[in-house]
Amino acid sequence: MTEPGLDSASSLIPHNFLALPQERSSLDAAKVALIPVPYDSTTSFRSGSRDGPEAMITASYGLEDYDFELELDVSEIGIHTTGALEPHMAGPGPMTERIKTVVASYIGMGKTVGLLGGEHSITIGSVRAHVEAYPGLSVLYLDAHADLRDEYMGTPFGHATAARRAYECCPIALAGVRSLCQEEHDFIRENNVPVWYWGADPVSSSPESVLDSLSDTVYVSVDLDVLDPALMPAVGTPEPGGMAWHQLVSLLGKVAASRRIVGFDVCELAPADGPPACFYTAAKLVYKLVAYACGGKQVS
Repeated sequence: MTEPGLDSASSLIPHNFLALPQERSSLDAAKVALIPVPYDSTTSFRSGSRDGPEAMITASYGLEDYDFELELDVSEIGIHTTGALEPHMAGPGPMTERIKTVVASYIGMGKTVGLLGGEHSITIGSVRAHVEAYPGLSVLYLDAHADLRDEYMGTPFGHATAARRAYECCPIALAGVRSLCQEEHDFIRENNVPVWYWGADPVSSSPESVLDSLSDTVYVSVDLDVLDPALMPAVGTPEPGGMAWHQLVSLLGKVAASRRIVGFDVCELAPADGPPACFYTAAKLVYKLVAYACGGKQVS
């Protein structure tokens, strides 16, 4: 039976990223698979990032499909939004393995995989899956925090250890860091981990030294707290200072201009802690990463 005033299914909003029709959102048609991971079981300050994936998807309905900077209709890439990944209640270790298995399955289908977080611990499983598929992988880790603890609050698979676990898999470069503990500071020095600190005068330093350390294939991991909390207050662990939107996008554009982005995640959106503009900003960042990874023409 047809609802009053609705003569076809085309009158209904598809519940996927960018609200795309079947011909641009089916698994067969898509180059990109976005996996929502509503998980925040190791958060240590403010929880709520489990609601981030849904907020990003809904906010994406308002994005223009066309990106004028790249002269590209991003929807034409084909973006498949999977069902949400169910949290593994046995703990963060089993959850890491679940993420790895699911991500690997979509990589095996030839898709570029992006995760919608969720807390930053979800990166661990995704990086492990990508390293197996791309042995020469390196990771660009954008975060206000170093996340290089060996363990935190009793687990080696938490949000504060994600960069350390990634480092154990492949080369990693950090950017946007403005908070770390003594253990992390010592680890960076002892292992010569490339870090672009975001200090009082970030212009005086250059991201080139970090970018030069990246291999030809790159996984990009973004904790939204890398942005200034004046722009992005809706995160679990906000840190004063931080990047502006165009600084972050410019950095990602430089990576895309000289490297191949093979996977990514956008983490730590906690919708209850900020205005709806934050959800839109997070969705726009996902949209940009899809374009940089699969859109062909790049900007620097």
